[in-house]
Amino acid sequence: MNIHNYFFKNLKFVAILVAYFGIIASATAADLGKYLRPGQVPQPANNLSTTQREELGKMLFFDPRLSGSNWISCGTCHNPALGWSDGLPTAIGDGQKILGRSTPTIINTAYIPLQMWDGRFRSLEHQAIGPIEDAGEMNQNLDKAIGELKAIQGYRDAFEAAYPGEGISKKTIAKAIASFERTVVSTDAAFDRWIKGDTAAMTAAALRGFKVFEGKGNCVKCHSEFNFTDNGFHNIGLKDARDAGRYAIRKVKILIGAFKTPTLRDIALTAPYMHNGTYATLEEVVAHYDRGGDEKENRSPNIKPLNLAKGEKHDLVEFLKSLTGEALQITFPQLPQ
Repeated sequence: MNIHNYFFKNLKFVAILVAYFGIIASATAADLGKYLRPGQVPQPANNLSTTQREELGKMLFFDPRLSGSNWISCGTCHNPALGWSDGLPTAIGDGQKILGRSTPTIINTAYIPLQMWDGRFRSLEHQAIGPIEDAGEMNQNLDKAIGELKAIQGYRDAFEAAYPGEGISKKTIAKAIASFERTVVSTDAAFDRWIKGDTAAMTAAALRGFKVFEGKGNCVKCHSEFNFTDNGFHNIGLKDARDAGRYAIRKVKILIGAFKTPTLRDIALTAPYMHNGTYATLEEVVAHYDRGGDEKENRSPNIKPLNLAKGEKHDLVEFLKSLTGEALQITFPQLPQ
């Protein structure tokens, strides 16, 4: 009998998993079960996904006509070939202006309740419109864009198929883009295969790193559950960080310089790291947390020196890499002319 399958079918029993499977001695089936992918991707009742909505959203996502310059699309910064980010320390917006924050991946944003680094948008629908209208990002007058879309027969047909009788509007544009973004989800990584019973899926180093992740490294304090995020906001003590972060949205002192905990899913694809792109490698990220950050002012109480050994830091990086699956395959759409 496969011991993993047995315990996952009997989560009510507390079971100590044996060491020769490489599992932490104190781990139970219920402990590992929290990392399983939810059965369904969350979606709002007023925008349930359909093929037509997803396809329309894909067209809009990759259409540069949604920007004021007609050069930038959502996919310019959220490039599928670059982990649905852009590979830059911070984003480049309208007029080639270098912006102050990095482009977050949109992988698994469907599971995240608050969008953007500072959480200012409360749904994917709200987030979808924000960058389009933002003067620093896509800098588009949405009324003008709506007029342009209405003049294109292919878009009129696509909107009618996706949202019958609702027409082309700010609301339906937002809903369509959000529908597409909900399809951008991580695939099963080595860690997922392991917790489902493939005992050979993880390397010995990655298994040791998982023990550090849940134990001495205290990573699980913020990077938890299936998506490896608490969906919270924390100041992690970055050097020379002057951005107010979440504090600009909620005037609570502990939120000064606090930013959303990013998912660790597909983390090997989304460098550079942190909201300001300050670290190029996972090794640098681990070193930051190991020393307890750099700036103490307003730093989260969870950020403390870890005193990890060299081998523990190496193993932790190997575990993080085990959270990256095969890249999601996508076909670029033919845009209506």
